[in-house]
Amino acid sequence: MRQRSPAVLQLRLWLLAVSVWPVFLGVLAADLSKEPFTIRISCGSFDDVRTSPTNTLWYRDFGYTGGRFANATRPSFIIPPLKTLRYFPLSDGPENCYNINNVPNGHYQVRLFFSLLDNPSLDSEPIFDVSVEGTLFSSLLLGWSSDDEKTFAEALVFVQDSRLSVCFHSTGHGDPSILSIEVLQIDDNSYNFSPSWGKGTVLRTAKRLKCGSGKPAFDEDLHGISWGGDRFWLGLQTLSSSSDDQSISTENVIAETLLAPNFYPQSLYQSAIVGTDRQPSLSFEMDVTPNKNYSVWLHFAEIDNGVTAEEQRVFDVLINGDTAFKDVDIIRMTGEPFTALVLNKTVAVSGTTLKIILQPVKGTRAIISAIEVFEVIPAEKKTLPQEVSALRTLKGSLGLPLRFGWNGDPCVPQQHPWSGVDCQFDNTKGNWIIDGLGLDNQGLRGVIPGDISKLQHLQSINLSGNSIKGNIPTSIGTISALQVL
Repeated sequence: MRQRSPAVLQLRLWLLAVSVWPVFLGVLAADLSKEPFTIRISCGSFDDVRTSPTNTLWYRDFGYTGGRFANATRPSFIIPPLKTLRYFPLSDGPENCYNINNVPNGHYQVRLFFSLLDNPSLDSEPIFDVSVEGTLFSSLLLGWSSDDEKTFAEALVFVQDSRLSVCFHSTGHGDPSILSIEVLQIDDNSYNFSPSWGKGTVLRTAKRLKCGSGKPAFDEDLHGISWGGDRFWLGLQTLSSSSDDQSISTENVIAETLLAPNFYPQSLYQSAIVGTDRQPSLSFEMDVTPNKNYSVWLHFAEIDNGVTAEEQRVFDVLINGDTAFKDVDIIRMTGEPFTALVLNKTVAVSGTTLKIILQPVKGTRAIISAIEVFEVIPAEKKTLPQEVSALRTLKGSLGLPLRFGWNGDPCVPQQHPWSGVDCQFDNTKGNWIIDGLGLDNQGLRGVIPGDISKLQHLQSINLSGNSIKGNIPTSIGTISALQVL
């Protein structure tokens, strides 16, 4: 339906010239004496289940959403070994949401794994969008089920009203199917990349790589702590199939790990990829969405026994041809070998590729332990709560057909507004408002509730061509903006 959005506000990123770990000294960190809030849902399951090898508890799927349940296939080896899923037929509406209540306000890593229905007669690979707290952050495209990295999606988001909403938006190609949802509390200041970071920002995990090891791992596998969010790291033994780099590892203790606010585990730095005499530089390239901002986190530790002093390994870091960090000398910056170093840079990318080059300028070859890349997404503003409540009352009172959906937020994500609802952004209130209802000729047979008067910004209402009963509520006369009825 018609949706008038505000003037596009470009999220201005104050790019960090260099951020050396620990970045946020003096910032109050998570209370490590308490366990972070954690909930893992095995979608479609009637019972709580535990999965090996860590005996992870997954709660049963009850009271969060609608949809149907079914047995699941496991298209990727990285997917949790769960046996059921929940899917949402288009006949149930184009938007369907998991609403998780009683979530303490704070910062969370939200991770979803996707799967396919174990039924060859149904569409084998649905295509759909995913939003968290009204902000679209992931789109499953054709071929996702055959690519390990695309069988899950992850976002870092703030919960501000003790309630978390994760919604799945059909694009008309198959029924969205969800294997699991994880809501993992992390430090309120984790992944703070610039002054523009905060509750108005959602970070989508675009890439997370552990270098020097071909095995994928969660933080728990790497002896991390819960406040790290149990991150998932894909393992790499080489940065590209055409490169001439090599892997090294150590069993030595790595200093400056498990520090607030990101709590990176020690094992992350006990392996690395290094260049060779033939090709001393290192290069990594990945596909990205053009005209977006990306926050890049690079991890290092000097674990090569042949490098013990300053100026024995010095290199520049280039991102898409621009020097992000000049004269990186790990031992000079950390004070000694076997000590973790984290560098962060946020860049605007106009093309479809993000390329990182580590170019030696003095001494021996380049080295890297891990790479993280996040897409920076401005968080959507929500619809006024009283107007959302009024629409939900209207949905029930008019007996709106199931195919309408009307789940989640009426106006956001802006790519998927509710059918029959017109939205406008109110710059004064800083929220979306409802200024029109177009529900004509929909076979409605209920009554118009008095709560319709809570839609105080309505300019037009069209309920013609239905079989609505009862009187028009007198309270509708209090809608001062109403022009067409």
